[in-house]
Amino acid sequence: MKIQERTGAGNNRSATSAHPAMGERLPTPPRERKPALAALAVLLILVGALGATMLVLRAGDRVEVVKVTSDIQAGDSVGNHVVSVLVAADSSINYVKWNQLGELKKLKAKSPIYKGTVVIGEMFAEGATIPAGKASVGVSLKEGQYPAGIKSGDTVAVYRVGDSGSSGSRGSSSSSGSSSSSADNTPIVERAKVSYVQDEKDSTISSTNLPVTLIVDSGQAASITDAASAGQVALVIVPGN
Repeated sequence: MKIQERTGAGNNRSATSAHPAMGERLPTPPRERKPALAALAVLLILVGALGATMLVLRAGDRVEVVKVTSDIQAGDSVGNHVVSVLVAADSSINYVKWNQLGELKKLKAKSPIYKGTVVIGEMFAEGATIPAGKASVGVSLKEGQYPAGIKSGDTVAVYRVGDSGSSGSRGSSSSSGSSSSSADNTPIVERAKVSYVQDEKDSTISSTNLPVTLIVDSGQAASITDAASAGQVALVIVPGN
């Protein structure tokens, strides 16, 4: 009888120990390591760092070049209308370096160059280039014969002006005088481009006249020259500027 009880008691203990007690965690299997994924992560980190380094180095590879601050017309030099800017170095682009500004000022624009343009060497030449069919005409204007603030690049109408006395001295009748007055309302040239206006800083001789250079059609040059020689040219800025 005692042997059976002990055997039964032993069986009960064995059955109880086969199951985990409440609150105990089951053992977890060891994690499987994946060295390929770890190597890939490291590689991505290295590539990102290398790319960032290249961007920094590229940003530092810059050159100081010339940029114009106002419109430059064909046949004009840049004058003092320039500023230095930094751009990414590119051997395929013929930038005009800032240290070449002195040489650049001796050259003339081949065609209009607009404000904000970064200058390249192909934009300039040693001589002024006048488009085919055009002529460059210089006039010297007294105060009152040109609008205040006139500048290179303006579009102007060219008028012939004169006093009534000069018309009378030519023996014109009253009817012809009125006809002449009416004709004076018609410009010699309706649209001419101002290619040069002398700046006060450029003047070495004291003068009350303002030298202005105009680009006009070749057939209009003679009329302007005739009026200019008599001091009878006046300019008016017209729409189109």
